[in-house]
Parts: sequence; structure tokens; C-alpha cells
Amino acid sequence: MEKVYFADFRSGSIEDNKGHKIINLFKKAGFKSIFEKDELVSIKLHFGERGNHAYINPVFIRYIVDMIKENGSKPFLTDTNTLYYGNRHNSCDHIENAVLNGFDYAVAGAPLIIADGLTSKNERMVEINQKHFKKVRIAGDIFDADAMMVVSHFKGHDLCGFGGALKNLAMGCATIEGKKEQHKMTRPIIGDECVACGDCTEACPENCIQIINNSKKNPTSNSRAFIDYPSCIYCLNCLGSCQYGAIDLDWENEVPLFMEKMVEYALGALQNKNGKTVYFNFLLNITPHCDCVPWSDAYLVPDIGILASKDPVAIDSASYDLVNQEIGIKNSLLKKNFLEGEDKFKGTWDKVDGKIQLEYAEKIGMGTKKYDLIKL
Repeated sequence: MEKVYFADFRSGSIEDNKGHKIINLFKKAGFKSIFEKDELVSIKLHFGERGNHAYINPVFIRYIVDMIKENGSKPFLTDTNTLYYGNRHNSCDHIENAVLNGFDYAVAGAPLIIADGLTSKNERMVEINQKHFKKVRIAGDIFDADAMMVVSHFKGHDLCGFGGALKNLAMGCATIEGKKEQHKMTRPIIGDECVACGDCTEACPENCIQIINNSKKNPTSNSRAFIDYPSCIYCLNCLGSCQYGAIDLDWENEVPLFMEKMVEYALGALQNKNGKTVYFNFLLNITPHCDCVPWSDAYLVPDIGILASKDPVAIDSASYDLVNQEIGIKNSLLKKNFLEGEDKFKGTWDKVDGKIQLEYAEKIGMGTKKYDLIKL
């Protein structure tokens, strides 16, 4: 059983504001002994897509930076470039996006480095010898750092139920080629609902979707989109572009395997850190989608608090349980499971069981689902 430290968001004095809660969690969780003088410490974040506002406030990150610096360590803010073609697909756009969202030196107090390089070529092949991968592709500057602080915004996710520390390690520490390897189990399927509108062809960054006529006699009624799978990079831009719901996934077979592959990548991100990685999960602005989308939908539950732990499985398990103990907000994407104790993530994404992440991570030795929640 692992210790997970928890501070709720109730405050009645300056000593009890969110900044002081972060400092107290840092101390109580024993993080001060992790980071040593002159060590390079990656603070693994998600800077949020432009137009999203649910990501962790950079003002909160400043408290973490200052605590790491107290030991003479050298922290830097970091993330990796995205597989999809948004505002964070290369380091130039990514850094500009991060600064626009408030993650500049004046606010956060640490330099900003995109860990996989300008076009995601800075990678290390890391041996893990697991079921799906023997080796995984981890961003070079994350691998080369002496220690890592993983700071995650805990929220929903349409492909894996929820995103927390495990997903932050997995997708967040992989290069673009590594993200492709994880996503290869999520092959988009175009169904009979296709009306050949062409939206998916415009959304595809690799031009691997084409509108094809099946009949010379009546080409209009028989036209539809087709995917050239050898060219597909599994970014799923097409899935979100289809207004007719014609593009889907194999939720029963492929998506659970995607989560297993994702967890194996999370394991790879930790391989050379030897107990030098710790975790914060922020349970606020709990949206149904990842911070990769350029919007923020209504929250699923009220704000809860901040968690700290040395175990990624325990902290995600505790976060999952705390969210589900809340009463769901009706004016949200939540369709069912509004009551205390009911699964809010299944109530939002009913085709996905996010517990697969936790069970597989525990199975391959990343940590334990059993935790002792210690409230400050």
C-alpha cells in the first residue's frame, strides 16, 4: 500500500491558500529528499492547446519550481511534440503556444524545453521487454534528466477514460514516432453513414483519405471516403472532423490494447530514473476531454484538490476514486452515473474502461492500486 497525500481546496487564511497547499504536500510527501544539488529535473507538464483553459495554472507550477530550487537543483518545464497537427506539432509552435498560455520564465521561474527536439528527432530507444514492446521511443531530454516531477491535470479522455500520471508519462514522454506506435491499435473505420462530404480528407495531415466513386452509373450515391491505412499515422484527426458520426473505432478489441501499449510506454519513461520520479495530480477543472483539444467543456464534477505521491498507479487510483465519490454536474457531457460512488468516466465515455490502465500498470510492476490516502 502506497501513501498518497491529499489537500482539498477549502481555504480560510493566507497560510491555507493553494500555493501553501502545494508547498505542504511537497514536504509531507518527502519530495525534498529526491532532488539533489545541480541535478537537472524535468517538470513534465501539459501546456494546453491554444483555446483550452483547463490546464494547470502556471502560477501553481511556480511553487513547485521554487521548492525544487531550494535544494540547488535545476528544474526545467517540458513536454513533447504532438502526433496530431495542432499548435504543438513542432518545438517552435509548441514553445510559442506554451508562452501564450502563461508558461514563460517570468511566471513559472524555469526555462522551457521541448524534450524531443525541433521536429521530434531527439529520442532514446529504451529497453522494456514487455508484451507489446521490447523497446520504446522516449524523448531525449526527459531521458537525460537526472530526475522528474510529473505534474498532471486529472481529467476525462475519450480513448482511455481518464488521463492522469500514467498518460502523462506515456504519451507525454514519447516522441512522435513513439506516439504512433501507441496509437496503431486505434485504427479509424469509415462506416456506411459516410456522405462523402470531404471533411475528413481536409482534416487528414497525411492526405491518406480519399473520396472514391464506386459506381459509374450513379456516382453520387455510391461515393464515400476510404483510408489508405499504410499511410495512416493514427492521429485520429478524422474522427473528430466527421459531423455525421461515420468514423468510428474498434472499441471492444483495439482500444483496450491501446491502453496496454500506452502503459508500457509509461514504464519506459521511468527506466533510468531509479526512484527519482515523483507525482502531483491536480483534481480541478475536471473536463471530459484531454487538454489537447482547443476548447474546454463544462466540468464533470466540482473541483476536489491536489494529490502527491511517489507511485503513479496509486496516485491515479486515488484520483479516480475521489472523482467518482463526487456528485456529477448535470450541465456537462456526463450522460449517466451522477450519484456519489458511480463511475463518472464511464458515464461520459461509456465505450471505455479506464481501469484497464491501472490494472495493467500494476501487473507490469509500475506500482500498486492500493493506497493510503493521507489528508493534510
